[in-house]
Amino acid sequence: MNADWPRWEVFLRARRGLSHTHVGSVHAADGETALQAGRDLFTRRQEGISLWVVPSEQVVASDPDDQDSLFEPADDKSFRFPTSFELPSEVDQM
Repeated sequence: MNADWPRWEVFLRARRGLSHTHVGSVHAADGETALQAGRDLFTRRQEGISLWVVPSEQVVASDPDDQDSLFEPADDKSFRFPTSFELPSEVDQM
């Protein structure tokens, strides 16, 4: 592969019912070649059932330095936590 080719992020789903997870990056001329390179690099032992490839330049990510302003507003929403709810008497354990 040529390092001048675009970089692609590779996501693998190990089995049905699981989410795709990021496993690494490859350089490839196009999406089809990126899929083949991802398969060759990250599924050597048949550990996956599905691959996604995404051009790295298309990934939009938050800056770790913005953590406070990005995630702080959720702190005041305690209703999102299960401790805010009472279980009905019919429910024994959860």
